[in-house]
Amino acid sequence: MNFFERRSIVERLLFCLFFIGGLVSSAGVRAGSGGANVAQPGGQKHFDFNPGCRQAYQAIIQLRLEEGGRLLELEKRRDPSNLIPYFLDNYIDFFQLFFNEDPVLYQNARGRLEQRIALMSEGPESSAFSLFTRSIIHFQWAAIRIKFGSNWDAGWEFRRSFIQSRECERKFPDFGPAKMLSGAMQVVAGTIPDGYKWLSNLLGIRGSVAGGMERLENFLRMGDAAAGSGSATGRDVWAGLYRDEAIFYYLYLQFYIENKHEEVFQFIRQQRLDVKNNHLFTYLYANLCINDHRSAMAEQIISQMNDGPGYMDMPVWDLEMGYARLNHLDPSAALYLGRFLQRFRGRFYVKDAMEKLSWSYYLNGDMRKADSCRALVIGEGSAEADADRQALKDARAGKWPDRRLLRARLLSDGGYYSEALPSLEGMGSSDLALPEERCELAYRLARIYDGLGRSDEAIGAYLTTIKTGEHLKEYYAARAALQTGYIYEQRGDKMRAVAFFQKCLSLKDHDYKNSLDQRAKAGIARCKGE
Repeated sequence: MNFFERRSIVERLLFCLFFIGGLVSSAGVRAGSGGANVAQPGGQKHFDFNPGCRQAYQAIIQLRLEEGGRLLELEKRRDPSNLIPYFLDNYIDFFQLFFNEDPVLYQNARGRLEQRIALMSEGPESSAFSLFTRSIIHFQWAAIRIKFGSNWDAGWEFRRSFIQSRECERKFPDFGPAKMLSGAMQVVAGTIPDGYKWLSNLLGIRGSVAGGMERLENFLRMGDAAAGSGSATGRDVWAGLYRDEAIFYYLYLQFYIENKHEEVFQFIRQQRLDVKNNHLFTYLYANLCINDHRSAMAEQIISQMNDGPGYMDMPVWDLEMGYARLNHLDPSAALYLGRFLQRFRGRFYVKDAMEKLSWSYYLNGDMRKADSCRALVIGEGSAEADADRQALKDARAGKWPDRRLLRARLLSDGGYYSEALPSLEGMGSSDLALPEERCELAYRLARIYDGLGRSDEAIGAYLTTIKTGEHLKEYYAARAALQTGYIYEQRGDKMRAVAFFQKCLSLKDHDYKNSLDQRAKAGIARCKGE
């Protein structure tokens, strides 16, 4: 499983919906449709996305937080009644807490939440931002609370966000960002696995992948038209202004929900997205590459990004580079993973990073360090993310994986299929003592054949994996069914594709159950046009 797959399903949901709700609300115009920006005379509170606020937003969204903060302070002194600078303050807290998970900062920031919500309520109700700013703040804090283990509070924050966004859409039908947010929820809700149905039931939303994506595509087309004409009137003014944010979100959904990986990378190239200077886009692109078996590209992206002063310091870069290097069996992976663990103050992916560090030492023959790292997996970090739970399970089992299978797994994850296949040559089921290892051998061969484009051989190995692993706790059989569904979907045989997606859903009590179920449900929805 790769980086984004290792996220807990709720965190992935909140993460992707943040980019619709959070980013799209932050680049307003001086006078727009839907009553979104209303300036009031005198000392009355108002929402004004003036040039100074837009400049601050651009800095913050590129993760140049100190510069953004300085610009916001200037705007507060210039016009103390403008609520937008205080709204954008929440972005700074969000990025710091979401990426770095500093518990001290969390305690300090919690006290500012209700103050900001109350302040936004003082703005004129004739502005769409009266509802929308509160919706975004609640949404960002839902994601933050997930990071700090307050899942129940996160659910309620999320519900408040949804209700306010829906009310904003009702009162201001020409305010596009509200439609984008509800459309995003519509897409993702259509793929929520059974284990998290409480979330969609709580929100009272009905999911539809096709319907939600159609709304987003229409929004993008309006944005393209506005950009091409150089001017915009009416509804498309918002589409033109929020085009970059819409692209960001659309790519995320297209990659993870619609499974259109190549189309996503082609779009990034054609649109020439700034993945060097906008660290948020760098983060997205690197993760997409790691999750699409393109570790070499991920290394290149991270190495070439602008590392000048002024950007937020993020230990996650070391984590991603460590994953990418480990996927090519590079011993330097230990340096990056170790540095991440030393500098990171949070809890998510600590167990996973520690396990990967132990694998690096294990593959390079340093068993003293390997054993030491594996022992730390039990006591360090949290076990809320799928990857961390898996790392904890592995550590408690106390057994090291077969080196040949582990090398093949990592090389395959990195997209080095031509190097992975020889590592398994000559291996047979009789060489492996445990049933889960024999199942894994078939699965690894299947993934390698799949990556090499040898789909018929991949299907045969996937079927062997399903047969030998459907009663095991490991995820191999479920993922094999999912991948077989993908192959038939690509061939246009939607009936067989649905059958294998349903097979994935039918397998119970295995690792990564919720994550794989979400992907299978998305596949069924695509094939049925739902």
